[in-house]
This record gives sequence, C-alpha cells and structure tokens, in this order.
Amino acid sequence: MGKAVVSEKMKLLVALITLQFCFAGFHIVSRVALNIGVSKVVYPVYRNILALLLIGPFAYFLEKKERPPLTFSLLVQFFLLALIGMKPDSCFLPSDPMNIRITANQGFYLLGLTYASPTFASAMQNSVPAITFIMACTLRIEHINLVRRHGVAKVLGTIVSIGGATTITLYRGFPLLHRSLTAQETINKSQNWTLGCLYLMGHCLSWAAWMVLQAPVLKKYPAKLTLTSFTCFFGLIQFLVIALFVETDPNNWIIGSWEELFTILYAGIVASGLVVYLQTWCIYKGGPVFVAVFQPLQTLLVAAMAFVVLGDQLYSGSIVGSVFIMLGLYLVLWGKTEEKRQVNEASSQEEDHASSLTKNLLGDETKEAQDSESPV
Repeated sequence: MGKAVVSEKMKLLVALITLQFCFAGFHIVSRVALNIGVSKVVYPVYRNILALLLIGPFAYFLEKKERPPLTFSLLVQFFLLALIGMKPDSCFLPSDPMNIRITANQGFYLLGLTYASPTFASAMQNSVPAITFIMACTLRIEHINLVRRHGVAKVLGTIVSIGGATTITLYRGFPLLHRSLTAQETINKSQNWTLGCLYLMGHCLSWAAWMVLQAPVLKKYPAKLTLTSFTCFFGLIQFLVIALFVETDPNNWIIGSWEELFTILYAGIVASGLVVYLQTWCIYKGGPVFVAVFQPLQTLLVAAMAFVVLGDQLYSGSIVGSVFIMLGLYLVLWGKTEEKRQVNEASSQEEDHASSLTKNLLGDETKEAQDSESPV
C-alpha cells in the first residue's frame, strides 16, 4: 500500500516537472522562431491551425451531450474572448490545461519576446494571478475581507507581485552571468528592454482580462473543449485578417527549414496538445493549487535554458523582481486556499446544524407519536 502511494506521488511529481519543462521549452522555442525570422503573424496562425486540428475532434466527440445550443450572442462572446486572449481555467491559476492564447495575448507575447528575454517573459507571467485579482475586485466578482487573514494575504500578495513586475520593467541591474555581447546587441537591448517589458505586461493584462471575462461565458456554455475550439477558430480568423495587411509577401508563409518546422510543430503539438493532457491529469491527481505551486519552477528552467541555448544574460533586476513576483504568487494562492477552506468549513457546519435540527425534529415527532399511541 505504501509503495503504491509513493509511486503515485512520484508519477505526479515527474508529470509536473515534465509539464514545466514543456512550458519552459515553449518560451525558448518561440524566441528561436523569432531569431530565425519566422513571422510574428505566420507563427501564431500555424500554431492555432495545429491546435484547432488537435482539440477540435476531441471537442466534437467528447462533448456531444454537454454542448448547449449556439446563439449569435454566444458567438459574439467567443469572438471577443479570442480577441483579448484565451486561457480557460480558474481565475487564480497561473497555468491550466488549455494553454492557447489568442490574438492580443499572443501578439503582445511575441512582441515582448522580440525585445526581452524568455526568462523575463516567464517571470512576468507569474504576476497574472495578482492582476486577475485586481480586475475581479474592480468588477465585484471577487470580494476583499481585510478582517480575515486570507483577505490580507491576497491584497498583500497582489501588491508584492505588482511591485516585482514593476521592478523587472524599470530596473535592469547588473549582469550576473557574464557573456560578451556585440556592440549592436548592446545597443538593441538597451533601447528595447523596457519596451519589451511593457509588451509583456500587455500580454499579462490581456491574459488576466480573459480569465475574468471567461467565467460568465463558461456558466452559459460549460463545454470547455468546444469553447476552446471556437475561440481558437476565431483567433485564427483574426490573425488571418491581420496577415492580409501585414504579411503581403507569400515567401513569409513558406516553411524554409527544419528549424522553422520544429518550432511550429512544438508550439502546436507540445504546447497546445501534450500540455493539455499533462496538466489535466496533474490537476485531477493533485488539485489546481498544488499544480500552481510549481509555476515558479518554469521561470528557473527558462533562465537556465535561455543561458545555455540562447546565450542570454541574467540580470540582478530580474532576480529581485522574480523573487517578489513568486512571493506575491504564493501569498495570493495561500489566501485563495484559506478562503476556500473556511467557506467549506462553514458550509459543513451549516449542514451538520441542519442535520442535527432535522434529527431533533424527527425525534420529537416520533416521541409524540409513541405517546399518542400508548394506552392511557
């Protein structure tokens, strides 16, 4: 019995580490794609085509009985969700089974990755739960209770996380791992670093906005895979429309090397296919919070891969900012977990109280019935 439990825990641990490697690899592969000249429009178009081909059949066959009837209003909402970005999950989970980000989300991410490093892209993504919390509070979807510890933890975590993202954006610091740069690289990086961080912040804002706005849509249309397919389809259409004005050269659509083919296949199959299965299994086995705790591992993996594969510099500002973001992430997650635990305890106490009252009432009725039946 003990060996079986250990085996299950080991399987979950290996799956979670593999999952973070897949996510980290996507950051590196995306940067490689940009470095070798793959178009910022062509890349997400091909990725979304592959994702749609992978997810569409599963959505059709697995959710036949769950799909509500489509309406024009729902299609408009799907279109808008595709426009700002798509990441269906619980609103405070930094990563989830369907890691496909559509028009604004993908666009800002690729623009940010052009000017900043994959390490910073991964670090900035850890601030998404805090940004989501702010948006949810603004729209009164989330409530703040500063009397309770969990309320203070969520607010404090949000402040710390946003502070970390601001540190990364405004303070670059000194290089920690020295590597010689060409003069042109130095000029480009010094000019575009802040711009890249701002684009990545736009990526995080669009991601958070999707997570806030997708909640009411999922209530009306709970078939998640079908919703994913529709938003992926509309995102593909939107990128194709953009491509009509941006990518007028047909040569940019031709995959000219094995490197280009590999980056596109990785983005479409691994980042949008294998990740779906892995994270769904991990959430089923360990729960969403346990999966979320492993998110910062992705940033460390990306930093190591970027240094080895891409030769990127690592700066002190990124370390300081990342530490703050991760600390804020854990505070927000702890606050959500504690809040959920207290709600469950209160609900359980109410059920026990109701059950006790019911038993007392039934006992009184039984006693009265016995008294009425007994002879005088």
